[in-house]
Amino acid sequence: MVKPPLVFTYYIAAPIEKVWDGFVSKEANQTIFMGADFAVELVLGGSMTWSGPGKDGKPTRYVTGRVTRVDAPRLLEYDFGMGMGDRMSHVKIELTPESEAVKVVVTNDGWTEDDPAYTQNADGWPRILSRLKTLLETGKTFRPH
Repeated sequence: MVKPPLVFTYYIAAPIEKVWDGFVSKEANQTIFMGADFAVELVLGGSMTWSGPGKDGKPTRYVTGRVTRVDAPRLLEYDFGMGMGDRMSHVKIELTPESEAVKVVVTNDGWTEDDPAYTQNADGWPRILSRLKTLLETGKTFRPH
């Protein structure tokens, strides 16, 4: 049995280019993910990584991804998994400009039945998107719990 998709919709009061940059820039990702080093190649098959110090202080890979579709600044799709990405799920980020905001729809699907990251991502996406919204609208964000 396949786990249902995780779907989140947010509205961010910022220009679409700024919202796009919030998802793909090293600086915004470092702020949202508490200093994690983010790297992405925005081309089909390009790599995505979030890295930083592990619990032991040694460099570690938090998340590994691979870009599957890019149509800047409206669409980004990628496969990703925790750590070295042994188990991957799929993410589609759709940005649609509205009158004074951008509608952000994140769909995280393609889960295997026994992927332990499902529950973590169900809880994590709203936190990440809230931190991004706060950052883009106010210039600062809040620490995770």
